[in-house]
Amino acid sequence: MPKKNNVSVNSPLERTSMAALDQKLAMARRCSHEGVIAGAKAAVLATVATAIPTLASVRMLPWARANLNHTAQALIISTAAGAAYFIVADKTVLKTARKNSFKQSSNLEA
Repeated sequence: MPKKNNVSVNSPLERTSMAALDQKLAMARRCSHEGVIAGAKAAVLATVATAIPTLASVRMLPWARANLNHTAQALIISTAAGAAYFIVADKTVLKTARKNSFKQSSNLEA
């Protein structure tokens, strides 16, 4: 005797779970978007904060002038910017996800 499927395609249970999945997907997108924005701001700040002393030292210090060509200067600046972006974006996504997780768990208890 074949098994019968008790859940139809348009059951309320399935619609509820799809709505919950859509809500979780929207929350994940918002978390990642906030992370991207915060990371970009941090990268811009890190670029300026790294470029000024790097370029100034190449002009003023004989060792830096002799050893840091344009490629090395760009590598120093871009490494700082990239690191700042990924660190801040990751921390922001985790912070936002944690905050939303606590909100979701308090909504379930109520």
